[in-house]
Amino acid sequence: MKNKLPSKGLYAITPDNIDSKTLYSNVELALQGGIALLQYRDKTNSAEEKLQRANTLHTLCLRYGVPLIINDEAELALACNAEGVHLGQTDGFIQQARALLGDNAIIGVTCHHDVSLAITSQQQGADYIAFGRFYNSNTKPGKPLATLDTLKTAQNELSIPIVAIGGINKNNGGVLVRSGADFLAVVEQVFSADDIVISCQKLTTLFA
Repeated sequence: MKNKLPSKGLYAITPDNIDSKTLYSNVELALQGGIALLQYRDKTNSAEEKLQRANTLHTLCLRYGVPLIINDEAELALACNAEGVHLGQTDGFIQQARALLGDNAIIGVTCHHDVSLAITSQQQGADYIAFGRFYNSNTKPGKPLATLDTLKTAQNELSIPIVAIGGINKNNGGVLVRSGADFLAVVEQVFSADDIVISCQKLTTLFA
């Protein structure tokens, strides 16, 4: 049976430079706050440490019925039995990830602000695509390039879910949802929040 991608919701992405204990604690709070998807993104730790963390996060996600997506590394997704992988434009081809992970895996692809790239990704078997950055962001610094028109055009051209990312918070996320985003991908407003549960709940209400 294919791993079920939720139809919409808050897509939490883990931050870099965080110790394991804090990571697990904060992820559980995010799960309690109602996130729809979790992406484990780790650009700093060793392969051994990443596998240990990914296994623990997957156990947590299973407890709450939330799919775990691994950033960049299809091999790590396979090793920890995650539900899927998220690929950037330089992280290997969709077909290669599909061959490794099987038909059941959820495969997402970053398409920046390029709808034609998203159409190609859909044709190649992606299960969702991500556009961004929409707003200024510490995680994705630089000039925002994706616009509301990007979302509106993509909604007309695509049949798979659309993720918006980049500087999203409870004040600016609603317009993205209304313009066609099925998911809001968030790092700081989840994991740097004073109250992670409440922050996730507020972001989730944007989809109501």
